[in-house]
Amino acid sequence: MDAMDRDPSATPRALATEAVHAGREDLATLGVHAPPLDLSTTYPSYDARAEAARIDEFATTGARLDGPPVYARLDNPTVARFEEALARLEGAESAVAFASGMAAFTAVLLARASQGLRHVVAVRPLYGCSDHLLEAGLLGTEVTWTDPAGIADAIRPDTGLVMVESPANPTLAEADIRAIAHSCGSVPLLVDNTFATPVLQRPVEQGARIVLHSATKYLGGHGDVMGGIVACDEEFARTLRQVRFATGGVLHPLAGYLLLRGLSTLPVRVRAASSSAAEIVRRLATDPRIARVHYPRIGGAMIAFEVYGDPHDVIAGVRLITPAVSLGSVDTLIQHPASISHRIVAEGDRRSAGVSDRLLRMSVGLEDVEDLWRDLTQALSAPPAGPPREAATATESEGSGAGLRPVAR
Repeated sequence: MDAMDRDPSATPRALATEAVHAGREDLATLGVHAPPLDLSTTYPSYDARAEAARIDEFATTGARLDGPPVYARLDNPTVARFEEALARLEGAESAVAFASGMAAFTAVLLARASQGLRHVVAVRPLYGCSDHLLEAGLLGTEVTWTDPAGIADAIRPDTGLVMVESPANPTLAEADIRAIAHSCGSVPLLVDNTFATPVLQRPVEQGARIVLHSATKYLGGHGDVMGGIVACDEEFARTLRQVRFATGGVLHPLAGYLLLRGLSTLPVRVRAASSSAAEIVRRLATDPRIARVHYPRIGGAMIAFEVYGDPHDVIAGVRLITPAVSLGSVDTLIQHPASISHRIVAEGDRRSAGVSDRLLRMSVGLEDVEDLWRDLTQALSAPPAGPPREAATATESEGSGAGLRPVAR
């Protein structure tokens, strides 16, 4: 990727410009206009001694190899373009991509654990599976849950990470990233920036050292690709590459291609969807059927609201809006977090984090706002789909068995 190296003296470019050009600067010299898609799983070499030396170098440092990647689990040129572009958008030195957001988070935990730092300090709410991965100790980690004011006191000598999600999934609660980073001292702060994207905030500029994305969401933007990525300094990126090589959680090149393409329209999509979301929030705030509306100060395309009626009837009543998990797509999605995205979190922990049984989360897409409002308001007024029931019926805890269910974001 040497041809893609930037001139450090060059004038900084606007985010919209970087979104279109980052990771693509060498295309003209290659004589192509669209980024190449490299689907190779292996790369030929007639010099086994040189390959051995390169593999030794990677095993020692985790640095990107000069020349072909040897094997696709070490690296891929198409994926590397996406990593370069996202690092630029986040203002980070490097980025390392994985097969999913959870694979990316897992790699971070493993990387810190490899240094004997298994303790994590975290602030709820987090995405349900992130919460579960920490709480269940599946990777040998130990978590201390706290509010932002208690972070400094919760840090121990073996603390490897402080984690927050802002805006948080699904309540859209916002954290003071700069203040939290200060409280962390020398412990790295990880911010899940999936909801905001670098269009709305760049956590590195506020003191975070690690930025996590479920790239499946806004970075891809079309509901047709899965991936995860971590933006960080190059030193930590080298450890992440070694974890990725050892565990095999690699991003497929076609996914890397689609994610790079998605970045080019990211600012346009986020701003357009955010405009519609703000208008819907304005209308929901005065709707007598709505008990409470959650919307972050930084804006964005995510909305959460609590209804007086049965949230399951709203889910059943939409026609244009898609009742489905995930978010960040060009079409609008709605889901009931207590039943799906946060079902894996214990009921008491859900509620203490603000995830009530009447909370609905909506990811606003690019449809006309009047069409969206028409569909949402008819769903809010829809008669019950069946016999009357309490909204909590379908969200009551079912004991330890609930912790084994796969949960989507």
